[in-house]
Amino acid sequence: MLQPLIWCSTCQKQVHSCRKSSNCGERKVKVHQMEDMILDCELNWHKLSQGLTDYSFYRVWGKNSETLMSKGKEPTLTKTMVRPKDAGTYRCELGSVQSSPATIIYFHVTVLPKRIVEEIPSPNTETEDEVAPGEVTLDRPQTATTLQSQSPKPEKVLRSRLVGLLIWGFVVLIASVATVILLSRSGKVIDFIKSSWFSTGRGAAQDSEVSEEKAKESRRK
Repeated sequence: MLQPLIWCSTCQKQVHSCRKSSNCGERKVKVHQMEDMILDCELNWHKLSQGLTDYSFYRVWGKNSETLMSKGKEPTLTKTMVRPKDAGTYRCELGSVQSSPATIIYFHVTVLPKRIVEEIPSPNTETEDEVAPGEVTLDRPQTATTLQSQSPKPEKVLRSRLVGLLIWGFVVLIASVATVILLSRSGKVIDFIKSSWFSTGRGAAQDSEVSEEKAKESRRK
């Protein structure tokens, strides 16, 4: 690992190698099932150093057996919605321009059971069945939600009104057709009566004229 240092005697800034162990210890991480696991490999002196390359995260399976999970400039590894199979050992390695890595950290991950979220009612609320002694229970007024649930929906009301209007219009149509038929038939009857009446009157007039002529002829004789 390389770090810039300032020598007080010369007041010059120079880069010098820092000889230290690359093994930076082990960390224990506990995470609940179906939650996110975050492994942070960054140390406070990483940004002050020079000659560092990439962060590499490995899943350690056993001796000399591991799988590369990610590599890049990001110092953290995030795994969402962990499961029991994600428990185990992980290794982080920060590379350098030299042959040896600058940092190696082991993470021992334990996956705990899923959190159980319990809803705790507020102490001020009382159940409907629990009534203190000496108290009288009164019927609670219906809320707006219950009134809305009991009242019919506007769509159903509109549909029923449309059906009623259609039925009423059909009845009116049938009544008007029947009226027209009756009126037409009554008009024919009236015309028939008129025609028969006029024909009868004409026949009687002709008969009277014939009888008068016969009477005149008989008188002349």
